Amino acid sequence: MITAILGFVGPEGHAVRVMQRRVAVVTGASRGVGKGVAIALGRAGMVVYGTGRSTGTPTYPRLGGTVEQTAAEVTAAGGVGIGVACDHTDDGAVRDLFDRVRRDHGRVDILVNNVWGGYAAYHEERFADIDGPFWEAPPALWDEMFTAGVRAHYVASALAVPLMGAGGLIANVSFFVGSHLTDHSVAYSVAKAADDRMAAMMARQLAERGVSAVSLYPGLVRTEGVLAAGDFFDLSNSESPEFTGRAVAALAADPDLRLLSGQTLVVAELAERYGFTDVDGRRPTSLRPTFNG
Repeated sequence: MITAILGFVGPEGHAVRVMQRRVAVVTGASRGVGKGVAIALGRAGMVVYGTGRSTGTPTYPRLGGTVEQTAAEVTAAGGVGIGVACDHTDDGAVRDLFDRVRRDHGRVDILVNNVWGGYAAYHEERFADIDGPFWEAPPALWDEMFTAGVRAHYVASALAVPLMGAGGLIANVSFFVGSHLTDHSVAYSVAKAADDRMAAMMARQLAERGVSAVSLYPGLVRTEGVLAAGDFFDLSNSESPEFTGRAVAALAADPDLRLLSGQTLVVAELAERYGFTDVDGRRPTSLRPTFNG
């Protein structure tokens, strides 16, 4: 369990030592990587606010998942799960989220920027929009990647930082397409590159506060969407959604985290660095050689 120790005076005047759970906000946590990260941080004993639009009824019924379900699984894993309905394209709703965290706990220790509207084309089975040539894709695809992706990460970070102290961590969930030439969507690749650059630039400005910012590259993750299209994927070197969360927990526990701030970090390589495995006890290998061609 990752905690801080606080001291206060009890009712009889005796000093009391209590364990205070670290507080994390994971955006886009109804399903997929976000849900896995939230559960992994819960397993590390944290209070986890998981956000998403799916509350009561899933936004994408084919995939399922709600913030309430994620919160329940976080709590079952040993943490304190709090599901918050939040549309991250609505700045007011995001501000309300962080106002709530401030009222409840007075701080944020970890922010995981995972929400990503850019996958809507896949979830809504508009495959040609994201897999085809950019000149045939609707302009709205760009907005899905940036408004409900990059901008959402920027706004959440700006609202979280005033609540963060030394040792705080901001992690943007990104992917290799941001730093390697691939056949993926132009909009997707440019958006992920922007996420990586955002983390690097934030790190420079956050250094004096003792807060770190990184960009994380999962591999092929067995999300609900990937499993639904399992016939099209070779899952032999795939990762569970919790694997990325274990990387976040390991980073947050590293007293030398500041030395990694501003970098793009591969989840599988962090597993080697910190010695953790996936939920099945395996350690998937990095996809870096694949993307390096």
